[in-house]
Amino acid sequence: MALPRFSRDRAVYVISVAAELAGMHPQTLRIYERKGLLDPARTDGGSRRYSDVDIALLQRIQELTSEGLNLAGAKRVLELEAVLEATRAEIGRLHAQAKEAVEATHRQYRRDLVPVRQTVTLYRDQPPR
Repeated sequence: MALPRFSRDRAVYVISVAAELAGMHPQTLRIYERKGLLDPARTDGGSRRYSDVDIALLQRIQELTSEGLNLAGAKRVLELEAVLEATRAEIGRLHAQAKEAVEATHRQYRRDLVPVRQTVTLYRDQPPR
């Protein structure tokens, strides 16, 4: 029997476990959610469920606040980090697309080339005898 595969973004932790994993009080998680720093998944009954990605985000928020940022500053940094990551992904995609376009152009050049003899022949008038 195969074990189910879990992804990092699958919400499996209840708030008490997530708070313990992140090293903070459960009320802090509620505050972060209220401030818009985090949006955990919800069960049909309305209970919060946290994923490994959420736990990493909580730890990042904790790093930012321990460096002296308030919650509004931490939220702005997280937004800018998300934009930066999206921009890097777009640059990577465009780089690959440009590389493919250059390679396609080079392949086209090779098809247009006509083979010639490999030896060099000098053309001169016949020398007088």
